Amino acid sequence: MPLLVLLLLLAGPMTASAASDQPSALLTARRAYNEAHYDDAIRAAQLAIDEGRQLDAARLVLARALIERYRQKSAPADLADARAVLQTIDDERIHGADRGDLLIALGQVLYLQDKFGAAAELFETALAQPRADEPAALDRALDWWATALDRQAQDITADRERLYRRILDRVEAEVRYHPGSVAANYWLPVAARGIGDLDRAWQAAIAGWVRAAFAGPAGAKLRADLDRLVVSAIIPDRAREVAVSRPEQQQVTEAMTAEWEQVKRDWPAH
Repeated sequence: MPLLVLLLLLAGPMTASAASDQPSALLTARRAYNEAHYDDAIRAAQLAIDEGRQLDAARLVLARALIERYRQKSAPADLADARAVLQTIDDERIHGADRGDLLIALGQVLYLQDKFGAAAELFETALAQPRADEPAALDRALDWWATALDRQAQDITADRERLYRRILDRVEAEVRYHPGSVAANYWLPVAARGIGDLDRAWQAAIAGWVRAAFAGPAGAKLRADLDRLVVSAIIPDRAREVAVSRPEQQQVTEAMTAEWEQVKRDWPAH
């Protein structure tokens, strides 16, 4: 057999094998999305759509990447395109975690259009989806839901106490079952402050700082968020509540700040 023919015969199977080892366009899109490479995710998702494989899953990744790019760059076309893509998805072909992600994406579009109450309703539906094997995804949905209600509460016509009570009830239950929930540990003191219970907000912030140890690597972000909340909101509010004169408020602020710093020293990050 001539050497050239032999080489060509050997090249065929090797090329096919190499091609089979290449990740699918959809897998590439998901990986890029998870790594926050949204331009790459958009290109790969569009390629998967062009190939006609797992169309609805690919459209979902495309829409989610467009939403995230909009959040980064504020290009209106990205949000409009994401909304249009979401409307082409056949929800009957979306299952498992993708179903929850679809509901979150729909809620995000409403949220980014300042329809906070409607967005919260969709996020709450997403929270009801079975995602026990993905605690991080559940935590993100909880955070979006609470954030939407918090934004709704900023409206001057909103029933602030009712909305914050709604958040409080939900995150209280969540933290009982998942003490490492970043969203629940943050929103618990926020909601307590929102209903005017500053002592509860203070105690919940301290407990959240300690429970951050259950959150793994995400605990560092939780502690940073709690620190900002305590220093910029809870301590000043508490000082205004218990003291009338400015010197008295300053004394309360200094005492609470010293106590908070002691908590941080007693429970350092590992």
